[in-house]
Amino acid sequence: FIKGIMKQYLELLQRVLDEGVKKEDRTGTGTISIFGHQSRYKMSDGFPLLTTKKLHLKSIIYELLWFLKGDTNVKYLQEHGVRIWNEWADKNGDLGHIYGYQWRSWPDYDGRHIDQIAEAVDMIKHHPDSRRIIVSSWNVADLPNMNLPPCHMLFQFYVADGKLSLQLYQRSADIFLGVPFNIASYALLLKMMAQVTGLQEDIGTFHNHFIIIAITYG
Repeated sequence: FIKGIMKQYLELLQRVLDEGVKKEDRTGTGTISIFGHQSRYKMSDGFPLLTTKKLHLKSIIYELLWFLKGDTNVKYLQEHGVRIWNEWADKNGDLGHIYGYQWRSWPDYDGRHIDQIAEAVDMIKHHPDSRRIIVSSWNVADLPNMNLPPCHMLFQFYVADGKLSLQLYQRSADIFLGVPFNIASYALLLKMMAQVTGLQEDIGTFHNHFIIIAITYG
């Protein structure tokens, strides 16, 4: 039995209030955090879009398309009215080797580049039982070249009975801003990958691991 998205989210909020620990952060604002929370969503119950706040769906869609293009410049986002990355961009609009670069052009040791998304699609189609269908954004050697290190840093696909599951590992997430956005974004990615590979998105095993859930406090 898997609870609905709103029930899980409200329980998460309550857990942060009940068990959260005050910690410092890089911004100096401070956080209340918990460690290692897991949520699961049944895609058959409908698209997991939280209703506790208004979500800018266009930003979710175009950001994901931007990642999948391998783009790291905000020009594409701005052309579509999306400004969520502006504050981290340099004067030329570039963000360094963030998500899209790592997804589509992970630098190899010999100077080549690895398209992790293309490899994931190929593995899902031809090696669905593999436990190596993983896409990572956490390139330790490349972190200095990123204007913002990845928060949603790794995801894995799993195929069973003609259905595709996605599990996300997130090292850090703002419970009000980031969590609702990331749930919707990766649910959309799951649906896209299922369509491309001819599978059905999984009924029961779409996971999010929120390693640090934070509420800002004054």
